[in-house]
Amino acid sequence: MPFLKNCWYLAAWGEEIPAGGMMARQIAGEHVLFIRDDDGNVAAVSETCPHRFAPLGMGSCSHGVVTCPYHGIRFDMAGKCVENPHGPISSALKLKSFSTAERHSAIWLWLGDENPDENMIPNYDFIDRTAPDARVKGYLHSRADYRLMVDNIMDLTHADYLHATSLGGGINTRAKAQAERDNDKIKITWTAMNDQLAPLHAQILGSDLGDFYNQVIWEAPGNMVQRILLSRPGQLETAGMDSLTCHVMTPETEASTHYFFCHTSDAVSAHPEIAPGVRAGLVAAFADEDAPMLAAQTRRIAGADFWSLKPALLPSDKGAVLARRELDALLAKEGAMA
Repeated sequence: MPFLKNCWYLAAWGEEIPAGGMMARQIAGEHVLFIRDDDGNVAAVSETCPHRFAPLGMGSCSHGVVTCPYHGIRFDMAGKCVENPHGPISSALKLKSFSTAERHSAIWLWLGDENPDENMIPNYDFIDRTAPDARVKGYLHSRADYRLMVDNIMDLTHADYLHATSLGGGINTRAKAQAERDNDKIKITWTAMNDQLAPLHAQILGSDLGDFYNQVIWEAPGNMVQRILLSRPGQLETAGMDSLTCHVMTPETEASTHYFFCHTSDAVSAHPEIAPGVRAGLVAAFADEDAPMLAAQTRRIAGADFWSLKPALLPSDKGAVLARRELDALLAKEGAMA
């Protein structure tokens, strides 16, 4: 399976798991149950009951204790069986537990065997610095390989074609691109000066012509932060409109992905009332344009090794290729240590 284990996965936005409640989600092939107690603490355990393998997410949760819907066996937040209505509690009646951390309004999950290091959680403190009503957050499910979804953000020239009437129009292809490695991160930056802006950016800026700076920084396995600066010609360094967006592609299976995003910007911070409209636009671009293409690519590749298909690479693929090579190296290293 093409999944890292010794890393932090963004598994849910914090508000998805209510106090005293639970939520089931498959992460990197693992069926995981997230439980939040009445005090707000979050834990994660295997979602599969060890008795007859029933999904515990179909059961109930009360005060941090989960009841299996099939035979009423109950487990606490550490995975320990606390009640067996049918007899004694055997050593087999236990759930695997996983480490979690809550940071940047998100629940992070560690699936590996090594001791988790919370310093490895990606730094999305721009979310914390933004008022809650100015955070454009969301979650979308995709029937696509998470690595294709990373490629999609690491090569934004696709916007000129797939999002031609909103984020495209040609500027992404015309922009000068520079891709580089920064320790264990991959950074790609596009710049264009005094150029015809994408339709949406022209609308935001109130000018068809402008300066454009667009940077994406990737870190394994599927965490990306995008920064866009826009200005009228010659004003990028002094009067640029700034925005930051995290795009997080958390694998569910080899052919499906959890996509988490959070967009912040000068414009939304100044006018939080526009946040719902911005969110609707972001969701529409993904759901109506990106998602069908990514799902179609995944079906066409049909589980084959990406490199074995000998893709005809273009200069614009450099950032995506660097990210894939880095991920491949980390997977190989983890596999060798297993």
